[in-house]
Amino acid sequence: MSAVVTGAGGFIGGHLVAALLRQGKSVRAVDIKPLDEWCQVHPEAENIREDVSLPDSARRAVRGSSTVYNLAADMGGMGFIENNRAACMLSVLTSTHVLKCAREEGVERFFYSSSACVYAEGRQNTPNTAPLRESDAYPAMPEDGYGWEKLFSERMCRHFLEDYCFQTRVARYHNIYGEFGTWYGGREKAPAALCRKVATAALTGEKSLRIWGDGNQTRTFTYIDDCVQGTLLITEGDHPEPVNLGSDEMVSINQVVDILEDIAGVRLERQYQLDAPQGVRGRSSDNTEIMGRYGWAPSTSLAHGLEQTYAWIYSQVKQALT
Repeated sequence: MSAVVTGAGGFIGGHLVAALLRQGKSVRAVDIKPLDEWCQVHPEAENIREDVSLPDSARRAVRGSSTVYNLAADMGGMGFIENNRAACMLSVLTSTHVLKCAREEGVERFFYSSSACVYAEGRQNTPNTAPLRESDAYPAMPEDGYGWEKLFSERMCRHFLEDYCFQTRVARYHNIYGEFGTWYGGREKAPAALCRKVATAALTGEKSLRIWGDGNQTRTFTYIDDCVQGTLLITEGDHPEPVNLGSDEMVSINQVVDILEDIAGVRLERQYQLDAPQGVRGRSSDNTEIMGRYGWAPSTSLAHGLEQTYAWIYSQVKQALT
């Protein structure tokens, strides 16, 4: 088996499996969910259901593979993360068992999907915050729950490399979005949620749009194609230190809504929910390291990525309304 992808039933995992299959790789796709709940199912892959937070399941999942991409985690958008800190922390069982079993089973290379949530909150308290460099994760004060688990698992990857010469690679994902992602139900992230709300308004004639926070919080959003390309590049590369994988096109949530209104051809009255979860005030990716190491950085514009994402979510909302 060329590659194993844990969390393959999720948004990023499904796209990653597709990319590996296009490369001619044999792929084992693993997820805890039943297949009918996967975001994408690729018949060419070996699709199996395993709970890789359990040691025996993790071992079965990675056995016989050369590369493991560990994307499995209990996570979602800010609404989920802020209200499920214990569940997010328990993903450390998955991170630990998949890493440990991969080494013991002779896997050659291990990729871990970390997150921009590892960065110290004190560096993200204004909308016009400076782009985050990899070194800004320390002194450590990440987002509670999810961020701490990600940072701890990064450290495990580092020490497995140092102590056992096990080749680990880590990317810090910055707000990945695109087609085939979760767009309703509470685990969706901001771009998908906003696409759903704008599409619903366009289809039903609603005139208002609810926005979590005041709309001035800023982010950089990374299109799924760039995420997958960067993941493959980092995994195959020679640099073991964690690296940002994110766009450097920083925008406010209000600007995201502006783009979506232009795409949909609507204008909506914005209702700001100031008591809703909204995360840090500002976050953007400094891409100096990824450019220096690989001569590459995400290049898809937000306008183009949102156009593709909105078209897909619009079709899903339309189908749900009929």
